[in-house]
Amino acid sequence: MKPILLLVALALFTQREFAQEVTFKTETKLVIVNVTVKGKDGKPLTSLKKEDIEIYEDGVKQNLAVFELETLSSDLLPAVAATPSTPVTLEERVQAPAGQAVTTAVNTAPARHQDKRLVALFFDFSNMPQADQLRAKDAAVDFVTKQMTASDLVSIMAYGNRFDVLEDFTADRDRLLSRLQKMATGEGAGLADTAATGADSTDDSGTFTADDTEFNVFNTDRKLTALEDATKKLAAYPEKKALIYFASGLTLTGLENQSQLRATVNSAVRANVSIYAVDARGLTAESPVGDASTASGRGTGAFTGATQSSRRNSVTSSQDTLYTLASDTGGKALVDSNDLAMGIRQAQQDISSYYILGYYSSNAAEDGKYRKIQVKLLGKDLQSIAKVDYRNGYYAGKTFAKFTAGDKERQLEEALTLGDPVSELPLALEVDYFRVAQNRYLVPISLKIPGSVLALAKKGGKQSTDFDFIGQVRENPSGKLVGGVRDNIPVKLSDADASQLEHRHLQYDAGLTLPPGKYNLRFLARENQTGKMGTFETNFVVPDLSVSKDLRLSSVILSSQKEDVKAAVGSADNDKRALANHPLIQNGQKTVPSITRVFRKDQTLYVYFEVYDPAPDGASKAPSLSAEVDLLQGARKALSSMPAHQDKMTPNRPGVASFSFQMPLAKMAAGQYTAQINVIDEAGKRFAFPRSAIVVLP
Repeated sequence: MKPILLLVALALFTQREFAQEVTFKTETKLVIVNVTVKGKDGKPLTSLKKEDIEIYEDGVKQNLAVFELETLSSDLLPAVAATPSTPVTLEERVQAPAGQAVTTAVNTAPARHQDKRLVALFFDFSNMPQADQLRAKDAAVDFVTKQMTASDLVSIMAYGNRFDVLEDFTADRDRLLSRLQKMATGEGAGLADTAATGADSTDDSGTFTADDTEFNVFNTDRKLTALEDATKKLAAYPEKKALIYFASGLTLTGLENQSQLRATVNSAVRANVSIYAVDARGLTAESPVGDASTASGRGTGAFTGATQSSRRNSVTSSQDTLYTLASDTGGKALVDSNDLAMGIRQAQQDISSYYILGYYSSNAAEDGKYRKIQVKLLGKDLQSIAKVDYRNGYYAGKTFAKFTAGDKERQLEEALTLGDPVSELPLALEVDYFRVAQNRYLVPISLKIPGSVLALAKKGGKQSTDFDFIGQVRENPSGKLVGGVRDNIPVKLSDADASQLEHRHLQYDAGLTLPPGKYNLRFLARENQTGKMGTFETNFVVPDLSVSKDLRLSSVILSSQKEDVKAAVGSADNDKRALANHPLIQNGQKTVPSITRVFRKDQTLYVYFEVYDPAPDGASKAPSLSAEVDLLQGARKALSSMPAHQDKMTPNRPGVASFSFQMPLAKMAAGQYTAQINVIDEAGKRFAFPRSAIVVLP
């Protein structure tokens, strides 16, 4: 099956880019390395001279252009009242005197903060219910009023629906307190308290009740992207930075992009930012049956301990990503503690006096390769008593326009194999599975790129570019390569279509045939006009349905578009046998998966899935299957499809019965819903209730 490139008008993405250089001068690129030197007693050594240190890049000695000692004080400022003495209005903020707060514009080098400790307080409102927001805010107020030192400069950042810098670095405690008090609790918490979209694993009662599932598709990726934006903003400051990340855990939901987690960590390391993750839930204790915030459990889980164990595992899982962010960036994670301000104090203690070294690299090539850094102390006496801590390297910049064909090919290979994923192109990806033989499954891969991030060049009166797509599937955990995808797809749009690209997206479809097993997929897309790349990595499982005792289902495809096969597939129509047996192609049309689960009221919701090896119904030896699709909002049923009954198998596909539904959304109110598919094998007395979170837009 050849890959497919489709245009679909579904989603709107927003591009944020920060083009700041880590420099002291404009138009001059300088490599900055922060070096901490401590003696055997653990105290900083502050008596070193420029002649005592050498710095190497890829084994080549570099000439030090910058050598500065940052001397940081640990003396606490006098305590102040939690209410600011001089409230700051919006007008005062606009007319603030120079020095009270430093506003960093894009492409403008920020002010230097000699002998200052930079602490950024980042509030992830999207992940905190109101009670946790209050605790996080109180911790920040406690730090500002009682724990700030003479060396501290504090910035306030927040993420609700978007990333914002609410207050730039300042030592003015009245300004900070005023800003903290203006933060409305409950603001931006629309993604907090998200629930899983699968059935409760401890529910063995045989009944099912839909929960109030918040929309959480790609939720974690958006939070990690906001953190990456924050580190890019802080990269403009050459000093060491500590980012205090307040969140109610960080649960990986849905099909997550592991590349985004690594990209966020690598961005923080490059920017000399250490992340101190603080779990705003504090120390919690739950009864075995939960509290009033959740529906009562069903089955025997409350008596066997399975429900309590499931809840505890969910909390632990939500803390794992916090630990990863902290440990991989040189910070620390604070969990299961009611003293949330301790996380800020830990950052204070960790950032002691250090040296700022800077050099102009002797390697001027902008090839995007990793450059290894080594810092050496001169003199055996100094080497015997001192411990040196610094970042181990950095990735060089790249100028795509200067790349040769070989450079471009090498860039693709390195982006897949090296540990520095690229997130310049936001990607959404979906992996599905359909059984095509007893031990073989077709695995369609759908990839979406927002049109708003593309820069198309004029050619012959049309907008045009081309994309490279490359993907690798490996067995997990052995790492054995079992399949791959490689394509170059040209894109040509009329002027009318190009003008609408801001509100459209490009979708690429490919497919592999795999046996049951656990796999890792790493996918890369590159737009070849600008050289922007994006990587997506995820683990997925192709289940062995032949051994399952439950009702055997394929992936459930939700879609808002059906495309004519000739228009969608193009040159692939010569493989007529593959097209005839493709699960998503019926009557000459291909069902295009909706990756982000976002629909409009003027669209139709298409649902497709397959049932394998249903039980025969008595003497007729035919299956007896019934199915229905419900759109739920909380406990309320907002829309239901007509019930469907299936007593025939799919032609040319033994053991397969398929269902297709069409549901116009015109009468649906805009909002968040749970799409629940009710499937019953009446002869086999088996059932299944797969669910997916969706959003309906006006």
